Amino acid sequence: MRMSRFNIVSLVFGIAFLYLPILLVVIYSFNASKLVTVWGGFSGQWYRALLSNKPLLDAAWVSFRIALVSATGAAILGTLAALALRRYRRFRGRGLFAFMLYAPLVLPEIMTGLSLLLLFVALGWDRGFWTVTLAHMAFTIAFVALVVDARLADLDPSYEEAARDLGATPLSAFMRVTLPMIAPAIIAGFLLAFTLSLDDLVIASFTSGPGATTLPMRLYGQMRLGVTPEINAASTVMIVSVTLIVIIVSWLSKRRPA
Repeated sequence: MRMSRFNIVSLVFGIAFLYLPILLVVIYSFNASKLVTVWGGFSGQWYRALLSNKPLLDAAWVSFRIALVSATGAAILGTLAALALRRYRRFRGRGLFAFMLYAPLVLPEIMTGLSLLLLFVALGWDRGFWTVTLAHMAFTIAFVALVVDARLADLDPSYEEAARDLGATPLSAFMRVTLPMIAPAIIAGFLLAFTLSLDDLVIASFTSGPGATTLPMRLYGQMRLGVTPEINAASTVMIVSVTLIVIIVSWLSKRRPA
């Protein structure tokens, strides 16, 4: 079926609207001029300057640690949640459990951040590294569960049943048969959770405290005083990192079970 001229034009304008601003950020990160809006030739000086910008590097390290810990927790809990929904279809409260699990997928991030802030205040917890980590974990569990559940739906349960018939315990059958077959989905879910945590601004703004300023928060704070070439360079590094992770997630999600 051939696309009409109107559809082609709409597609081109849609892609340009989405990706042209990102492309401009990448291009101007190599701008030799200190003025963001004035092109002064190609230069990599702002990437060298970025390596000596301690506040940005500290914020990037905080973001990496939060993303790593929260993604690990989300991968474990999201996998267990997907197994519960896929393998145990008739337990009391299943509908409520599924609703609560996937609610973060449709809730606005500002509502998630505000509700978690109120929870931490009610519990009397000081906001900092661990509150942001727990908030990101709660937010990304649903994404991991969605990816793993899709793989479990395509998995033939007869493999695990055969292992049970041969004398394997339920845990041994899962560890030796099911886990290796769903490992690509778990890794994809982990990387997706890592990416969502790495570039989150809204939830982190509500739940962070002293010593837990993430890179998106630092960039947003500096941009309020004006965009600099260093901000373009830092943004380009994040764009490239997230793009590579998304490509890996897409590749792992399309791999078929062995």
